[in-house]
Amino acid sequence: MLKFNYKNFAIFLVLFIIEVIIALYITQHFIRHTLGDYLCAIMLFFFIKSLVKMKSFYVAITILLIAYTVEFLQLTPMLTYLNVEENSVIRIILGTTFSITDLVAYTLGVITVFLIDKRLNS
Repeated sequence: MLKFNYKNFAIFLVLFIIEVIIALYITQHFIRHTLGDYLCAIMLFFFIKSLVKMKSFYVAITILLIAYTVEFLQLTPMLTYLNVEENSVIRIILGTTFSITDLVAYTLGVITVFLIDKRLNS
């Protein structure tokens, strides 16, 4: 069911701004890649929770499915198929290289936000 949640959207916006800052200004590998992916999972959780009234468990599973799908698609020439391989914004959003550590970061991000959300709402 669609239901806008201002608090979750505000958290999403803060995380989005942090992600943009990381993407534009941070070159350190761990922060840019691992921490960025960790925060991305959390950011997407709050984005979905800001738009849809859905149990947190289902949101968490949805985020993991989306993140894993995008990561595994990086094993293919996806950007070439979409004819966007020269678009730097799309390259940052979708990524270009498959990494197991990205899957771990997404998983840890989802587990973290799920546990925090569960504790805050119990």
